[in-house]
Order: sequence, then C-alpha cells, then structure tokens
Amino acid sequence: MDGYPQPQIPHQQQPVPGHGPFPGPVHGSIPPAFLPRPGLPEPPRGKVRRGTVALVAAAVLGAGVLGGAAGAYFGSDGASTPFTTVSASAQTVSATTPTDVSAVVAKVMPTVVEITTRTSTAEGIGSGVVLTADGRILTNNHVIDGAREITVTFSDGTTATAKVVGTDVSADLAVIQADGVSGLTPAVLGDSSQVKVGDEVIAIGSPAGLQGTVTTGIVSALDRDVSIPSESSSRGMRGSAATTGAVSYKAIQTDASINQGNSGGPLFDTLGRVIGINSAIYSPVSSMDGSAGSVGIGFSIPIDTAKEVVTQIS
Repeated sequence: MDGYPQPQIPHQQQPVPGHGPFPGPVHGSIPPAFLPRPGLPEPPRGKVRRGTVALVAAAVLGAGVLGGAAGAYFGSDGASTPFTTVSASAQTVSATTPTDVSAVVAKVMPTVVEITTRTSTAEGIGSGVVLTADGRILTNNHVIDGAREITVTFSDGTTATAKVVGTDVSADLAVIQADGVSGLTPAVLGDSSQVKVGDEVIAIGSPAGLQGTVTTGIVSALDRDVSIPSESSSRGMRGSAATTGAVSYKAIQTDASINQGNSGGPLFDTLGRVIGINSAIYSPVSSMDGSAGSVGIGFSIPIDTAKEVVTQIS
C-alpha cells in the first residue's frame, strides 16, 4: 500500500503441520512470529493518512466459501433464545467510583470463548462471545471464513464443535452455533450509542492462543472509518464484497491491548456489558509472515451494529 505501514486484523492463522515449512501453533505458547527476529530490515516509515484507516489481513485465509453471495446475509438454521440486552439507563455508576476490574472479569469471563478453525491448509485462532444459553456465539466473519472445522473452547476448558448460522461479510460479523451445549452464561449487550471517549473498557480474548487474556484501557475515539480490503474478491467470490473490495464500518477505537487471536472477542464496559466486538488493530511493524502486535490502536465494531446483524442472520 504505497509503502505505508498498515493495520492488521487480529486473527491468528498458522499453517497446519505437514502443510508448508512452518509448524502449526502450540496451544498456550507464543508462536515464533511474536518473538524478536534480529537482522530483519525495518519497514519503510511513512505518514499516517487522516480519515479512513486502511487495514489488511494479518494472514492468508484458507480457500473456500461458506456459500451464497458475499456481502449478503446468508444461512440460518432456525430461531434461538433472544440474546440478552439492556438499556444504557438501566444501571449507572459514578465517574468517581474506582473500577474493580477483577470483579467485572469474574462476572463476564464465562461469556467469552476461544474459536479454533481449520481450513484445508491452515489453522486459525480467534475469539467469540456467547449470545444464548444454548450456544449461539458472535464472532468476526474473518475468524470463520473458509473454515471446514470449527471448535469452540469455553472458559471452563470444555469444547464443542460448531457450525455457521449466518454471516454478514460486509460488516465482518458472524454467528455460529455450538453443538450439544446448554446452560451457558450469555453476555449482556450494552448500548454503544452511549459510549463516550475516555470511558474505561476491558477486552478479553485469546491473543496468540492464550485463552482468557484480559487487557484494559479507554475508548480513544468514536466513529473511526475502518476499511479492510476484501480477501474474498481475490478468491473470486461474487457479490458486493468483490465489487467494493472492502469491508467498512464505523469503529470504536481503544488503547486496550488487542493482538492476533483477539478477533471476535468482546470489548466490555465497566459494568460488564459488551459495547463492541474487537476486530482489527493498527500495527506499523509486522513480521515477514504477516504477524503484528499491539501498539495501542485497536478497533471494535459497535455492539449496536452487531445487534442489528445478529437479528438479521439468526
């Protein structure tokens, strides 16, 4: 992109063992892409463009299409229990009240899952948030795009296979259904229209496969124009994604640390309500295999946008 440093989608994919020169990821360990590599030349320095933030994928996604026309709503296997949502006025907290992060995390941790995917040539790790007690889960479309197998790992370590309920490629959102589960703790979805710059936030996900990682920060900005060039178009997909060549949305910007593997995970407010779905990071330096780390510029899809999409595809 004209030598400019580019932001990255924080969804980690590694080649499957036996397919290519790199080993697959070791669960719970830091892959080599996240370790310093001495001797590599520094990427060219450039000015950050104002306005739209251009993003590129952090890794090549596996071949294959989940069906239907890109950019459209597709797939549904019937209704499920409605997701939990609250009005922003339902609870209030004084701006001078210190946040007990540990208490918030203890309450919401059961609502966050790790999502492992497998394509014909690669494995990927992302995150998700539980919508219903019977296993509906919200994540990013790029986390499950092209997946032949999807496995969900819950906060207590149990696992379940999952299938795609539906996706909205243009919004980079997807809903999946975990098989044979019940009694899960659904997340409470907040009201992103009430979010203000400076609000404290908590991100939880599986960066580098480290499930249940908690980071904190503030809302750095609102309504950031984020544009992600579509990899689908390069694979010959039909529809609006191929036509526009990009996924675009108005994002919540945060300085809470978000890394590869956080994609699809929730951004919480200090009352434990989901206000965004973590989806992308800006990283001025990336390794030769496309990996990138947090520099305190992350982007989340507002939960109000996600609620509209979930209603359409569920």
